Amino acid sequence: MNSPAAVAMVGLGALGLPIAVNLRRAGYRLNVHTRSRLAESSAELVDDQGPTVASSSSPQEAVHGCAVLLICVSDDAAVEAVLWGDGGAGYALTPGSLVIDCSTIAPATAAAMAKRLAEQNVHYIDAPVTGGTEGAKAGTLTVLCGGEAMALEQARPLLEVIGGSIHHFGPVGSGQQVKAVNQVLVAGSYAAVAEAIALGQHLQLPMHQVVNALQQGAAGSWALQHRSAAMLADHYPLGFKLALHHKDLKIALDAAKEQQLELPITQRVLEQESELMQQGFGNADVSALRRCYPAHPH
Repeated sequence: MNSPAAVAMVGLGALGLPIAVNLRRAGYRLNVHTRSRLAESSAELVDDQGPTVASSSSPQEAVHGCAVLLICVSDDAAVEAVLWGDGGAGYALTPGSLVIDCSTIAPATAAAMAKRLAEQNVHYIDAPVTGGTEGAKAGTLTVLCGGEAMALEQARPLLEVIGGSIHHFGPVGSGQQVKAVNQVLVAGSYAAVAEAIALGQHLQLPMHQVVNALQQGAAGSWALQHRSAAMLADHYPLGFKLALHHKDLKIALDAAKEQQLELPITQRVLEQESELMQQGFGNADVSALRRCYPAHPH
């Protein structure tokens, strides 16, 4: 696991690509595979200083010669395809190797992946992350882990490259459960910032000054600090894709339903995101929730 070990990495999206760049800088050799933006992603990796990056035609090819597979893809179906689809990595992973899954998926899916991999003596950690593209680029993501303590210790040197803090919550699936809680908080905080900004703009307040003042008090939050400028400008550069957050909220609401628990705020944000996706904002940042409220008067 220690640098300069070879690591297979599948998924070079908004989070995966900066994670890969940081692993290269730390001295890891990477075998990468991505379903999209392969040329663009590989070029960015090659341009950066660091050891060799090899592009692979499939997840199965990527894991050859690697004791670690890091997955950072969009959803449950994508994780299953990486491991068990055509050219899946699961068919080539050697006994004793480790899968670190940074994707956000249902806890039950994570448990199913772990169970199948365990049959060939491969360890699996669910390790979803939070902190947005800013955290991915800075290497300060918060990593929420579920799995065996021994496997986590094996993964720790790599996780310390991509994360500023690493937390172990219990067996496989518990990291995903904590990520669901996280996404509920994200939903409420972003929606609250959107509503507050809509009100302030309609009152024709000096909103940059207002945000600066309120950030220092009880209303201060990550969303207010990092996403209020986008909402004020009505411009939503990608930090975390709205469509992916929508998928994550469905996971959280399913978990709540299993506990016979209603989450009305989360349910309302899910509906708002559905409306925005229909309007073509699925690939925008979650802060596009500001679009659910009328523009301020001029």
